[in-house]
Amino acid sequence: MMLTGSEIICECLIEQGVDTVFGYPGGTILNVYDALYRYQDKINHVLTSHEQGASHAADGYARATGKVGVCMATSGPGATNLVTGIATAYMDSTPLVAITANVGVEILGRDSFQEIDITGVTMPITKHNFIVKDIKDLVPTIRKAFYIAKEGRPGPVLVDVTKNVTAEKMEFEPLQPKAIEPKTETYTVEDLDQAIEIIKESEKPFIFAGGGVISSGASQELKEFAEKIDAPVCETLMGKGAFDNTRPRYTGMLGMHGTKASNFGVSQCDLLITVGARFSDRVTGNTQTFASNAKIIHIDVDAAEINKNIQVDLGIIGDAKCILNELNNKLERQNHPQWLKQIRDLKDRYPLNYDDSTLTGPYVLEQIDYLTDSNAIICTDVGQHQMWAAQYYHYRRPRQLITSGGAGTMGFGLGAAIGAKYGNPDFPVFNIAGDGCFRMNMNELATASRYNVPIIQVVINNKVLGMVRQWQTLFYGKRYSNTILDDKVDFCKVAEGLGCKAIRVSTKEEVAPAIKEALDTNGPVLIEVMIGKDDKAAVAALIEVMAYFKRNNLKPKYRTLLAFPIYEEIGHGGAYVPEEVEEYVALDIGLIGPDYHADEKTVSICAKDNYSPYDRELTTRIINQAKKTNLNYCVDVFFHYGTDANAAIRAGNNVYAAAFGMAVINSHGKERCHIDSIVDTTKLAIAYALDL
Repeated sequence: MMLTGSEIICECLIEQGVDTVFGYPGGTILNVYDALYRYQDKINHVLTSHEQGASHAADGYARATGKVGVCMATSGPGATNLVTGIATAYMDSTPLVAITANVGVEILGRDSFQEIDITGVTMPITKHNFIVKDIKDLVPTIRKAFYIAKEGRPGPVLVDVTKNVTAEKMEFEPLQPKAIEPKTETYTVEDLDQAIEIIKESEKPFIFAGGGVISSGASQELKEFAEKIDAPVCETLMGKGAFDNTRPRYTGMLGMHGTKASNFGVSQCDLLITVGARFSDRVTGNTQTFASNAKIIHIDVDAAEINKNIQVDLGIIGDAKCILNELNNKLERQNHPQWLKQIRDLKDRYPLNYDDSTLTGPYVLEQIDYLTDSNAIICTDVGQHQMWAAQYYHYRRPRQLITSGGAGTMGFGLGAAIGAKYGNPDFPVFNIAGDGCFRMNMNELATASRYNVPIIQVVINNKVLGMVRQWQTLFYGKRYSNTILDDKVDFCKVAEGLGCKAIRVSTKEEVAPAIKEALDTNGPVLIEVMIGKDDKAAVAALIEVMAYFKRNNLKPKYRTLLAFPIYEEIGHGGAYVPEEVEEYVALDIGLIGPDYHADEKTVSICAKDNYSPYDRELTTRIINQAKKTNLNYCVDVFFHYGTDANAAIRAGNNVYAAAFGMAVINSHGKERCHIDSIVDTTKLAIAYALDL
């Protein structure tokens, strides 16, 4: 049949099984959009608010379905607005085809209006890209683009079509798309046999699963493999859901945002089997010490990843599903009961903890997890909230977590959530964002309301760029340069103005009803959750302690570790204690409430928290110091609260632990603390350090 280039594009999309396209029209691509008007019964085009939103939506659709996502844009700024989304897909190996239109071939290279060399721009961030200047090349190019996007390690492909090609005509004959064969010719029987011998020799095997397991559809094979070799399993951020997070073998994420059970386990194992992961710097940390006691087997479809970041003992290049299936057929069942018990002990000893006395991001994620029975699709932006979503939601299956791992693209989540919902209309879809990320692409709420897409946008608002602020606290002397967002923006009013329902939450009690209401709403809903920045009063007190010693040229009487919290969750400060430290005193916050004795002007001394009592002798010494120094103090039991001091004990450190601090109203949200309490806390810290 004789068709225009624009009609051929539509027919090729149908031929490739495409049912949904995300895009934004413009001058050079108008012929294609005219054709889409006539094909609207077969291809659903979703008009986004911005081309970047279209690329993220296509990405989210692809990740949620396993199919190729498709986005479209016009030339010039329309095409360049896709670049961030294409780069995001490239870094996370998402199959995506971006179709752009360029100026006519007769005026290419003349700096024509809205002319951009988009193939040159995107060359480093695509698996391949094409420019079609002749209609005879159009069909084979589009077919090749879809094949490349899906084959081997998936990724984005861009097809740029000149305007003259979209208008010209030629004969079109549909074809069955070429089948994608898994890569099996790249590994040998000898590779598998060597892997089996290494596995048989191992007493402490550990499996490390990445996004490649999900891409190859190898989740079931991974489960069987873990049972066959009797090994625990950890994951990358992109591998979340590759292994059921509710299973006893699962230990959590690996790396800087991972669990202690995973990190300690990998440090103690004698064999690390890595499947479909690329050993990113956020996983390995110091590559010289990573898994230093283990042999490493690396299974990956991309030969370039073998020995790129970590030197391995055996690399097996090929499709993970095929390789695991062959290993499962060849392996005899292994048994490592002592090793599994060791891992269980690590999980029991180092659980994920947070302050459950007030409203926090982890609490919100736990409530979403509970109310959706761990069955929702969770999209995220990038930052603290992203890690909470990875840590506190239990992903039962692949393609449940959709997040920007490699590129770390702020503003990714909302567009991705829209795409994911189009791909999986029967599952609830949440986007978890911080207030900083949400500002970047919140205009896509207009897309959600235009089509009445029932997604739930959760904005965890602490009025700062949380993760960046953490780095400023740790490494930049608390110089909070351009990370404070405490301005007049009202996200609920913005959402309502863009046609969405909005709910604001500021207490724990309000969270569950808000989520239930959102789940029951047939349309897009924004839930704004107000949480606190951090506990700055303890920081100020400790700084004054150090300044006092410097001003008076004094040294503490003993080698003492005074710790103060810089994270919202406890436990981080107790992860490492130098061997020479005998006493660990957490300078934290006390709480004011019906269960506590403190008021705003009080120094609160903790005798026991919700985990265990503190050292009686050390606590008594601190109480006596408060008496001798004539401080306004009280002794309390923190029923719903813990500190880093107790975390240090639970981490197995041989220290005497205690805690005290200023009494604070409304921890983690609109905190209020009297200056007298900060001053007296400082005095008590000085008195304790000098043993006055």
